Amino acid sequence: MSKIIGLIRIIEPTAFEAYRGEVGRTVAEFGGRIRFRGSVTEVFWNELGCEGFEAVVELEFDRLEDARAWATSESYRKLLEVRSRAMRVTLFAAE
Repeated sequence: MSKIIGLIRIIEPTAFEAYRGEVGRTVAEFGGRIRFRGSVTEVFWNELGCEGFEAVVELEFDRLEDARAWATSESYRKLLEVRSRAMRVTLFAAE
């Protein structure tokens, strides 16, 4: 099981909602699931000096290869324009 974690700084709320409305479909195309979406309520430590972020997402794929295929897919690339207006994101895999 591969977890994909995203730390999100929202730039434009309307574009963010449009992105959220479409991204789940692209995740599902590759067997992935959105396990959690939420707002950051408190940061206890930030020793890495990450930029501020307001939201977090957790995706789950059966295999890391499926997550890579999703992230580089044509269907996801079609969302990059709206994503760039909506947010800044750090996305990483954890197993």
